[in-house]
Amino acid sequence: MTAEAFVRDARRSAASFGIADLPLAVVPLPFTNQPAEAIHAAAAGAIEQVIAGLTRESADGAPPQEIVLLKDEHLTFTGADALQAAERMDRTFLEYGWSDGLPARPPTAGAVEAMLAGTRRDPDELIAVLEPGFGKATVRKLAANAVMAGCRPEHLPVLIAALQCLAEPAMHLRNKAMSTGPHAPLVWVNGPIRARIGLNSGMCALGPGAPSFANTVIGRALRLSMMNLGHCYPGVSDMDTIGSPAKYGMCVGENEERNPWTPYHVERGMAAEQSVVTVHFVYGLCELFDFASAEPDGLLTVFASPPANLAQVATAMWLIGRRADPRYDTEEQEHHTLFVCPEHAKLFAAGGFDKPGLRRALFKAARIPFRLAMLNKERKAMAAARPDLMWLWESPETMVPVVEDPSCYEIVVVGGAAGRGTFFWGAGEPRSRAIED
Repeated sequence: MTAEAFVRDARRSAASFGIADLPLAVVPLPFTNQPAEAIHAAAAGAIEQVIAGLTRESADGAPPQEIVLLKDEHLTFTGADALQAAERMDRTFLEYGWSDGLPARPPTAGAVEAMLAGTRRDPDELIAVLEPGFGKATVRKLAANAVMAGCRPEHLPVLIAALQCLAEPAMHLRNKAMSTGPHAPLVWVNGPIRARIGLNSGMCALGPGAPSFANTVIGRALRLSMMNLGHCYPGVSDMDTIGSPAKYGMCVGENEERNPWTPYHVERGMAAEQSVVTVHFVYGLCELFDFASAEPDGLLTVFASPPANLAQVATAMWLIGRRADPRYDTEEQEHHTLFVCPEHAKLFAAGGFDKPGLRRALFKAARIPFRLAMLNKERKAMAAARPDLMWLWESPETMVPVVEDPSCYEIVVVGGAAGRGTFFWGAGEPRSRAIED
């Protein structure tokens, strides 16, 4: 059963799972934000479709054609000059849905071979199978998308490791890639490779501009790979209600040189001399602004305010359970990421806060009344996930934490001078991988 706006998504999902002829019962509107009587009426109106779908003979199913798949290994574009040929390629890629909407560089055989020089891996090595389309991501295919994004060969190892993070079962990629929410992969890099490939970890690290060239193209290449290798195409499987500019790509280096704490990758158990990439899907971001506080307490009040945003899916989600995938017996908490600018990090550290201490303080400070925590959540879901806390329904003003435990806050030092950081509302947990450089 699916709403009219999601028919393309349902057909593509069925084809991806090998049942392209799966019958659909189509209702006019999604069941979200509908009164109970409207939902009952829609279900009753679709019952004949359900009966027909369960009783008819299966027809020969052909995959829907929303995604353009070509057998030709090479495409040829001509024009009065190379620029015109490239423009024709760009228009065709847009027509096929292979582009993110920005001009793409031609992934010619020569350009792809040059990109492959950035890794010692076999070009035909399978490095990941990407949901939701179960696309086979080989090194060569990834290199082609890296070329389209404007990457250089030295960027390819970061992209390979980031893609492997996406493909880890615990990432629950299908949930994030096919959501109606603005899930976007946020990438940060630690270790020596940051300086070697020119990743910006200071001013304007999230771009735009020339100092963040490497950041921009790596982030963009990851999105193009999700589309062209994982078949996460807008309106076909990516059903984001509005979309987000963050989905074009977000990649930074941690500012380890101005970090008063342990670097992120060392905190995660990696060696300081290793180069490591981390990927965390986030819904959105907001500013962490405070020019006035000279003591940690005032700054902490500011930092604890974004996690209590009732408009965010992750807020108090722990009360109704964790994200789970029975296929892999995996589950994940909702984590948030804080990009703490060096000045704020220095202030916290001088006040006696290490990272674990800051997490504990945020956990204690970011709380809301239980009645607000359950404002858009179902009581029956909580009864199944947290029966031990059902007493809260009789005490609705009890203050509850907005995350499950202190570890749900990821802390990364990023940025330049002046007291502005960034808070990212997260969807699930981040994943880290060593970069084979």
